[in-house]
Amino acid sequence: MSHDPHPHDLDDHDLGLEHDLRVLSARLNRRRLLAWAACLGATAVGCDGGAANDTGDDAGTDLADTGNLDTGNRASDGSCTEIPAETEGPYPGDGSNGPNALALSGVVRSDIRTSIAGATGTAGGVLLTVQLRIMDTGCVPLPGFAVYIWHCDREGRYSMYSVGAEDENYLRGVQVADDDGVVTFTTIFPACYPGRWPHIHFEIYPSVEAAAAAEALVKTSQLALPEDACDAVFATEGYEASVANLAQLSLATDGIFRDGSNLQLPSITGDTNGGYAIQLDVAVPI
Repeated sequence: MSHDPHPHDLDDHDLGLEHDLRVLSARLNRRRLLAWAACLGATAVGCDGGAANDTGDDAGTDLADTGNLDTGNRASDGSCTEIPAETEGPYPGDGSNGPNALALSGVVRSDIRTSIAGATGTAGGVLLTVQLRIMDTGCVPLPGFAVYIWHCDREGRYSMYSVGAEDENYLRGVQVADDDGVVTFTTIFPACYPGRWPHIHFEIYPSVEAAAAAEALVKTSQLALPEDACDAVFATEGYEASVANLAQLSLATDGIFRDGSNLQLPSITGDTNGGYAIQLDVAVPI
């Protein structure tokens, strides 16, 4: 797989994020038309023809009403504390350090477990649904903002970089915040590799166009996975190496989270059989 962040010979399956935007727009328009048509014959109150955050695929786990997202960062004065900035690490896949997942067709998606643009790998592991509500420090949702997330696989490897996964691009994807500022991703629970607490990286952009160009970055940060869930997941098949790695770490000693992780620890529900769902409010400056 070429690591050229700006490939010159793109085929129909690798036309980049800008091409995805046109396709996504067409799908959204069609979906709205169908919703409006259904409303003409409906008797239910509140039918407005709005479209959900369409991703072009049907995978993903529906979570509870977004009004119930974690609000642990909301102060008594009604403001929301800005999430800490963190390093993107050595494997961002945004073109700043080698390969660029944002240039791949299909990267705008909710289910990030499979590779795209000609790569065929699928990341195995315990199902994890990630739901973030993007808002400003006044707790006002930011619809239209784009979130790019990435993390390691069950073996602790990062696609596009790590040996054995360098030709894959799974566990990377972009979502656009809906009217409530919410993005939702379907993925797998990441491993714990030596020296780092289990985590998920993300970048926030003011629009999906800005994400496509990797410009006007609003915030780079990380989510910390709750310890109880880590213990349960790492007891399952395929995560064996994570058990010993986690035993050497704590949030208080992790190089990223040791200065405080309360704004980066999501609420969590679920189990290893049906999968987990994590939710977090993420406040950013605008």
